[in-house]
Amino acid sequence: MRDSAGIPGGTGAAGGGPRPPADRRRRRLLRWIGLGAVLLVLAGAATGWWLYAKLDGNITADTSAEAELRRYERERPGHSTEGARNILLIGSDSRSGRENAGYGQDGGTQRSDTTILLHLSADGASVTAVSIPRDLMTDVPSCRAADGTRTAERFAQFNWAFQWGGAACTIRTVERLTGVRIDHHMVLDFGGFKQMVDAVGGVEVCLRQPVNDAEAHLRLPAGRHLLQGEQALGFVRARYGLGNGSDTERMERQQQFLGSLVKKVQSNGVLLNPARLYPLLDAATSALTTDPGLASLRGLYELVRSVRDIPSDQIGFLTVPRRPYPANPNRDELLEPEAGRLFQWLRLDRPVTVTPPVPTSTAAPTAASAPASAAAAEPAPLSPAEVFRDSVRAKSGTTSAPLPDPTFTGTTADTADCR
Repeated sequence: MRDSAGIPGGTGAAGGGPRPPADRRRRRLLRWIGLGAVLLVLAGAATGWWLYAKLDGNITADTSAEAELRRYERERPGHSTEGARNILLIGSDSRSGRENAGYGQDGGTQRSDTTILLHLSADGASVTAVSIPRDLMTDVPSCRAADGTRTAERFAQFNWAFQWGGAACTIRTVERLTGVRIDHHMVLDFGGFKQMVDAVGGVEVCLRQPVNDAEAHLRLPAGRHLLQGEQALGFVRARYGLGNGSDTERMERQQQFLGSLVKKVQSNGVLLNPARLYPLLDAATSALTTDPGLASLRGLYELVRSVRDIPSDQIGFLTVPRRPYPANPNRDELLEPEAGRLFQWLRLDRPVTVTPPVPTSTAAPTAASAPASAAAAEPAPLSPAEVFRDSVRAKSGTTSAPLPDPTFTGTTADTADCR
């Protein structure tokens, strides 16, 4: 009888008989590896879905503001340019909740400590962020209060609108002031702001002079600083212990800070780093109250993606042109015709050019945030009929006669606070 390893009908592998133990172990190992891979894929998919659902569920939708705005749809401005978006960013000074309790007593009310009109161009090539002073005197419409009562229409300080009627009242006030349709809004409180700064690993600022502001809980020497959440909040809130104590300088610091924050978020160290990206998304979604159109992870992702690739020098920050209010120099009023020209540019989706502010020692005291170009050369703001005409022409792809390109005082995201 021959060796069974090489003849038909034998007991070796070549003859179809029982396989060697090593071969059987190898086949079992391959089956377990395949099963493990499937389980890993399923676990990854389940984890991914859980993370998505968690982030998506973090966002608070402001359905009451949406319902209130629908009541006044007929009085609201139309959409001037298809594809352009206007988002109102509202920083609430609410003291309610554990995260905000350390900044003062909760009086049951809140005002818009910071309000920024963010215009995203239709072509995705530029972003303009316009700060609206909290002390600006303007017409505030009749609004629905939290208890269901309605306030009277009145001429008042701008940030009272948020206290009287929340986001809907602020949006209607901004639309009356600017003629710009607000497509979306976001509300962020103190605690949410700190979470977002911490999530990106801090934001760098440069101080030309020391800061000692007890009210803002901030004390820093001059020089460069990487500010974490608590210090960053103090920096954007500081008023009396930094500069000349004016709200004007505080808004300029807020704009510089936001520019640095934009650069940090655009960097690969955040957007392409899962260890940084997830905490940022978790903080952002947990901290924000938005209109239903943005109250989803997809909505916020589309917004971030639309801004991600815009060059930092095309992300401009400025304050609405204003001057001291004659009846009370501690308040502001719009500076015309410059403010009207800015609002017209936003309605027509025109790029807004900004230049660095003039040093305080040489700046004219009554021309805060005025265009850098001579105001006398500017045409007067458009009448309501002309605004409507340009809105229609913008939608149809045509425009009125060429308009001069005004330049406004401001900064861009690529401009450092000091060099």
